[in-house]
Amino acid sequence: MIPQETVDQIMNAAVIEEVIGDYVELKKSGSSLRGLSPFTNEKTPSFYVLPAKGIFKCFSSGKGGNVVTFLMETEKASYPEALRLLARRYNIEVQEKERTPEEIAAASAKEGLANLVGWAAKWFVDQMRDTEAGQAIGRSYFAERGFRDDILERFLIGYSPDSWDALATAAQEAGYTADKLVESGLCKQREDGSIWDFFKGRVLFPIRDVTGRVIGFGGRTLQTDKKVAKYFNSPESALYNKSRVLYGLHLAKPEIVKEERCFLVEGYTDVMAMHQAGVTNVVSSSGTALTTGQISLVRRYTKNVTVIFDGDAAGIRASLRGIDMLLAEGMAVKVVLLPDGDDPDTYAKKVGSDAFQRAIHGDAQDFLQFKIKLLSQEAGADPMKRAEMIRSVVTSIAAIPDSIQRSVYLQSSASQLKMDEKVLGTEVAKVLHEQSKAEAKRAAQSSRNSLLRGNITPPPKASIPPSTLQGLPDVEGLSSKASEREIIENDLIRALLEYATELVVVAVEGEEGEEPATMEVPFAELVIHRLEREGIDIEEPTNQAVVKRFSSELDHERILTADQLAQDQDTRVQQKVAGALVQQHVLSPNWSQRHKIYPVVERDQLMSLLEDSLRRLHLMDLRKLASDVAAKLETADLSVDEERDLLSQKVKITREIQATLQHFGTVILP
Repeated sequence: MIPQETVDQIMNAAVIEEVIGDYVELKKSGSSLRGLSPFTNEKTPSFYVLPAKGIFKCFSSGKGGNVVTFLMETEKASYPEALRLLARRYNIEVQEKERTPEEIAAASAKEGLANLVGWAAKWFVDQMRDTEAGQAIGRSYFAERGFRDDILERFLIGYSPDSWDALATAAQEAGYTADKLVESGLCKQREDGSIWDFFKGRVLFPIRDVTGRVIGFGGRTLQTDKKVAKYFNSPESALYNKSRVLYGLHLAKPEIVKEERCFLVEGYTDVMAMHQAGVTNVVSSSGTALTTGQISLVRRYTKNVTVIFDGDAAGIRASLRGIDMLLAEGMAVKVVLLPDGDDPDTYAKKVGSDAFQRAIHGDAQDFLQFKIKLLSQEAGADPMKRAEMIRSVVTSIAAIPDSIQRSVYLQSSASQLKMDEKVLGTEVAKVLHEQSKAEAKRAAQSSRNSLLRGNITPPPKASIPPSTLQGLPDVEGLSSKASEREIIENDLIRALLEYATELVVVAVEGEEGEEPATMEVPFAELVIHRLEREGIDIEEPTNQAVVKRFSSELDHERILTADQLAQDQDTRVQQKVAGALVQQHVLSPNWSQRHKIYPVVERDQLMSLLEDSLRRLHLMDLRKLASDVAAKLETADLSVDEERDLLSQKVKITREIQATLQHFGTVILP
């Protein structure tokens, strides 16, 4: 368990925009920072960070809270794990008792694997640097390829001895269990239960997440036997998901943002060679096919990608589908083709750093132009091959989501292919139509599956256009998913959070014959007092939890603040606070549309807002009562007394409804 004083030290040191900046490219937007959601695959930014409040809010996913909550969501970490991640980042020592092997085994799978893999990375580095075999075999391999020591240190390059159990023995002596070694992929298990080192005799490339934490390994054999696989990667685990990691991204992030471009290469040594040549905004898919998860990682920092190909035609063709995926995700893609037989590693060493940098920047060409040129050369004058080539180009154009950009590419491609633009456009339209039909079919099948499972979801209500919400696709309080009551509650709770300590003037009745007096009370105290006095229940669970927090503090004569609630252990409450405060900072139109309240004078309208909200909630309660009474009156076999009582209740409720409606004039009709 982490002591509270250490937790406080971590929270005081953590800068939310720094931490989130590791995952999201944030840009200034008034007093807040804005970027694309790391939780959803959105195209329009709806993710906000309020540095002054220490909170974030993602309107597309509904998630929100403080810096710990963010790490818990993005890293799928527990609360203690998220705190330890922050502690490591800010060099804060977490004083915890040394755990026994049994306690290590009992720890969460992800935390246990992270500790083990981190330990293994250091052990591999020590083996290459400090052992005779490591120097003679591992270090000499990189020396022959011209890699400097500082590059090896930057990437934590290591070596696994050519022994069946060197790592297994050392790890178990350090307190790690055989089960964890197998689960991490560092070892494999024989039928008799014994384990052996999976990466034996290989040089190791640690794979790290966006924060720099080691999560897996790539291992290259130094044998010349062609029957032995050249590269092995760690198997997937609770820690390592190969489809959501890019080699070198933790080092590339700052330069990607600065240069507004990311270079994409194939292998580990390609990334290292480019670093050695002075190009650091480079990542690799680690030899695996590019995935949408990997593309979304890049898109957090830039939409501009340059793919570097070597001269291998077969390899280029295999990569074309991955580039279509980049286009489909709205990326602007360029291509650099290196001379035949060269990769970034060999070419950089052949021509030198300056010439290499000129080549990858100056020789970059638009992907579609490159693709047309490449496939045209292969097709030659063969009509069948040319038709196949045009279909491939059409598929790439159709992948582009932006209609204007798609139109521009259509024009330039038609010109390059010497085709009628209308003909090419018709083919693109056919592909788009087929894609639309396929998507509709998938949606229909999904609905049928839901019905078969009994999981029936009602159709969504009409939503307010995103343009009305200033670019926020689902602002809390205007969501199409929220009921009318929840919308009103959200308005009131937002005001409560933002203006809890704001003093408002209330009238106090004096003695008979005396003029009414006035007094100032905190807005939070007035809200809680009115809710309790008028018997109005807040129904939405998270709103209810917030009201209970305020009420509990008022019992001790304390006014709770939004900043305090932002650190609440209940993540639902954190999200509510984040959503309310961020909505205020992005000037939600709900206030002007619903209450005729404008941000510049909002403090002056708090009493009107409170009265309006309470009356609306009261009106809803009354109408529900009226409906219940009407239903009871339709019940058969009522006694005369029961019917009379119900009719009396109906008259009373109707009068209350009419009196309440007078507050709104003609805004709400009975």
